[in-house]
Amino acid sequence: QVQLVESGGGLVQPGGSLGLSCVAPGSIFAFSNMGWYRQAPGKQRELVAAVTSGGRVSYEDSVKGRFTISRDNAKNTVYLQMNSLKPEDTAVYYCNARREYGLGIRPSDYWGQGTQVTVSS
Repeated sequence: QVQLVESGGGLVQPGGSLGLSCVAPGSIFAFSNMGWYRQAPGKQRELVAAVTSGGRVSYEDSVKGRFTISRDNAKNTVYLQMNSLKPEDTAVYYCNARREYGLGIRPSDYWGQGTQVTVSS
């Protein structure tokens, strides 16, 4: 089973910064839109930031201006730089690779194992 490998995360004080990274197999990364999701206790998983295979980025409203997603195609890695962190950013963060095939074919989704981000004083 294909799995993405995440690193980063941890405990940080409000206003601090953290960086996450996620490595995917090259055969998947090159053709996939990459995203970071998060899930807080008792809440649904939500998409925080995404970057297409062509480099177009998008963000969930609450993280705009604070989080930055980027991808390094040479390293098959996607990053999430999180600044000005707030307690409400506390969640398990998951890396996702979605490969679209078009023509009505269901896309393939691949996930990381999740990494805890805790924002607390």
